[in-house]
Amino acid sequence: MKIISYNLNGIRAAMKKGFAEWLAEENPDIIALQETKATEDAVDTLPLLKLGYELLWFSAEKKGYSGVAVFTKIKPKQVHYGNQYEQSNSEGRVIRIDFEDFSLVNAYFPSGTSGELRQTYKYQWLDEFYTYINELKKEQPNLVICGDYNICHKAIDIHDPVSNKNSSGFLPEERTWMDKWFDSGLVDVFRVFNQNPNEYSWWSLRAASRERNKGWRIDYISVTEPLKEKLKAAAILQQVKHSDHCPVRVEIGF
Repeated sequence: MKIISYNLNGIRAAMKKGFAEWLAEENPDIIALQETKATEDAVDTLPLLKLGYELLWFSAEKKGYSGVAVFTKIKPKQVHYGNQYEQSNSEGRVIRIDFEDFSLVNAYFPSGTSGELRQTYKYQWLDEFYTYINELKKEQPNLVICGDYNICHKAIDIHDPVSNKNSSGFLPEERTWMDKWFDSGLVDVFRVFNQNPNEYSWWSLRAASRERNKGWRIDYISVTEPLKEKLKAAAILQQVKHSDHCPVRVEIGF
């Protein structure tokens, strides 16, 4: 089974850049999207439906903001829109899909780059999401957690760890949370297969950052420990360009 996570930074803009054509070629079983910035009725979904996907959307209340979606060729048993946290739900940040062998959680973690207020909310959201996932594990031990985590975990995950040590997304408190996350029985699937530096999933739109590969690895797929032995491959698809992010992919043998 091939699963992809991808922050599109606006699905309508990505569609104009050939997203549907790329999706047809890549042909994942499931693709989890973040920052869709659109409700389903505002998107020409026919090209996506023709590919055989069931389209599951959870948009923010504010138009043109945030939002997540999952497109799946595997029939879900149940869909859960949001979690128990009101602000996260109003911002369209979490959708969970239950399948026969596992549950997939697709999450768009908040950014704190716009100022102290949002950074404070980011810490609140991280604590809430950690609680949510740990409660969910009791119900469903096989979890795949896709998303734009908006955090670089280690120095290897960012092009310049020294100059960015005080930047949101690489703050000590955020990195400590990631330590706690992976110490709690979750696995960073990319690092199971690849320990190389310079493997990034997001680049600033400024200063030709992508061309110079001055990037950050902030997009992750995590799985719970019971799924680790089923992992077959993982990759960051840096050559794919519909967004300021690129897709990340995992193959799991169910």
